[in-house]
Amino acid sequence: MNEKLSILFYVKRAKSNRNGLLPIYLRVTIDSQRIEFCTKRYAHPSKWSVEGNRMKGTSAESKAINSYLDALKAKVYDYQQQLIREDEDVNAENMRNKIMGIDKRAHMLIDIFRQHNTDIKALIGKGYASATLVRYETSLKHTVDFLQWKYKISDIDIRKINHEFITGYEFYLKTVCNCCQNTASKYIKNFGKIIRICLANGWLIKNPFINYKSKEVEVERPFLSQEELDVMFQKEFATDRLNQVKDIFLFSCYTGLAYSDVKKLSYKNIGFGVDGERWIFINRTKTDTRSNIPLLPIAAALLEKYKEHPVVVTQERVLPILSNQKMNAYLKEIADVCGITKELTFHIARHTFATTVTLSNGVPIESVSKMLGHKNLHTTQHYAKILDLKVSNDMRILKAKFSENNQIKIKKSAG
Repeated sequence: MNEKLSILFYVKRAKSNRNGLLPIYLRVTIDSQRIEFCTKRYAHPSKWSVEGNRMKGTSAESKAINSYLDALKAKVYDYQQQLIREDEDVNAENMRNKIMGIDKRAHMLIDIFRQHNTDIKALIGKGYASATLVRYETSLKHTVDFLQWKYKISDIDIRKINHEFITGYEFYLKTVCNCCQNTASKYIKNFGKIIRICLANGWLIKNPFINYKSKEVEVERPFLSQEELDVMFQKEFATDRLNQVKDIFLFSCYTGLAYSDVKKLSYKNIGFGVDGERWIFINRTKTDTRSNIPLLPIAAALLEKYKEHPVVVTQERVLPILSNQKMNAYLKEIADVCGITKELTFHIARHTFATTVTLSNGVPIESVSKMLGHKNLHTTQHYAKILDLKVSNDMRILKAKFSENNQIKIKKSAG
């Protein structure tokens, strides 16, 4: 069986250390497939024999290194025989696993990740949204691709995952996948859940995330100003298609509902609140948290406008919403016609509700957070940080109060 396997030792000249020494690598080729490992031994360029694939001379150093390389070579042939005895294919991946100490009894990362995603799929609608599964499936794909890119393997023993692995994964996401900082951080967080599962089951003793830090960069969330909202509201388009998309977008601007929530909204979700007025009562698709939203007059009028629409009647929905992709495509047309230079997407409506419609008009941030269905106030505070106009208006009132008090004091002083 040796004819299908060849072993070569060589030095990598591009990776010399600060002392000018070159690392010695082991290359195993099986059926034209190569796997390479650093032997953790170093050689001076003048002392390495390219033809002999070993150290030159008879010095103690040369003898020690050559003896070590011979032992490694013998191990590779032993692993080959082990694979034959175990009735396993003698291929590059199985040989790599043998050299790295991975066996089938080990807990493998991708197997665990796939089982996690299978469990999530079974729980959709029972605490998990379909978007959650999509997010973890994408994360799994990135993990599989990273293993192939970095280690040329399809799976890895979770005991081999360490700080170097995680930082390498982050580097891969940012460079090869071209993910921005926040996107890369989210994929790392998804991966972190798999690690927590391994820790909880006792498959991992040490948490590889202990010394790892990755913070998200705060990004500005775009929203429409009141002037832009007014322009869009007053604009009538030549086609029913654009008018319909505009109306549904405005409905979201005045309710704060995300696309997935508007899509599933039915009249069963609309009732009377504590004030006797009509409210929306819905569990958010993304987080399954409760959102109770009083219907503003514009939103109520839009519901009334489409009450007899065929799609609304047949599908038992409140609005004839199109696919998210089509909505976003038509919103770009609407933005162009209305002279709105921002890149308009459906999700901007939710940001507009949080900022222009509520916070800018003095609605307390706690109330806004509850209507948006945020699990904590910190999420809502991202919107409050960009409301310079609101700050300006509040400070104008405060300045007026100070000015009035100063005038009174000046008058008393003059008297």
